[in-house]
Amino acid sequence: MSSSGARGVRREYGRTYVVRPKGRHLATIVWLHGIGDNGNSWSQVLGNLPLDNVKWICPTAPTRPVAAFGGFPCTAWFDVEETSVDGPDDVQGLDASAAHIANLLSSEPSDVRLGIGGFSMGAATALHSAACYAHGRFSNGVAYPITLSAIIGLSGWLPCSRALRTKIESSQTAFRRAAALPIMLGHGRGDEVVTYGNGERSAEFLRNSGFSYLNFKAYNGLGHHTIPEEVDDVSKWLRARLGLDRSCG
Repeated sequence: MSSSGARGVRREYGRTYVVRPKGRHLATIVWLHGIGDNGNSWSQVLGNLPLDNVKWICPTAPTRPVAAFGGFPCTAWFDVEETSVDGPDDVQGLDASAAHIANLLSSEPSDVRLGIGGFSMGAATALHSAACYAHGRFSNGVAYPITLSAIIGLSGWLPCSRALRTKIESSQTAFRRAAALPIMLGHGRGDEVVTYGNGERSAEFLRNSGFSYLNFKAYNGLGHHTIPEEVDDVSKWLRARLGLDRSCG
């Protein structure tokens, strides 16, 4: 599958891994890996979670030159110079990946709740998707096609932070969508790749822009990776926010 990225270059997405629900299908979540990774590693982690009613879709990002690595090509959802809320944003690349994710979710059954989560750069892409959903449009003006019920960002940052508040305050509909969208952010205080301060400021930008249904949790001593405690927190949060306890089957 291909999509137009930055500067109009068409990029091929890698393999998508799917973990099917063990019980009644109540929710579908696209989970986005970090830079240089692929969908397979996360599909194995997510498949072991005690969430029998969730279908997980784990796509693999296109391989592209990445400015932060001196132009060295690796799997990345968009180009990035620095993993910071203050860095320059590859808006075309972000929009292209957000559109690819929305397309993956658009064919899910109408009674299934939809969510997007991710780690590091994947978390940044999930947060961009949240902004597009609330605004009702991608940055390029194309309508955002699906309804989101949950966003998860682990060890990530908020891209396009400076424009977010203006987008959400542009209409009552955008403000209502932002206020009603559950977001969970987790960040390690010892993160050496995306600093804890960037995670904290991302949460602050989101709250100040109207995303009030936001839970931010810090993990002492955690670097740029996940730990069982954090993954367990994700499970508990999803179960509560998506109403997964209403079905045991």
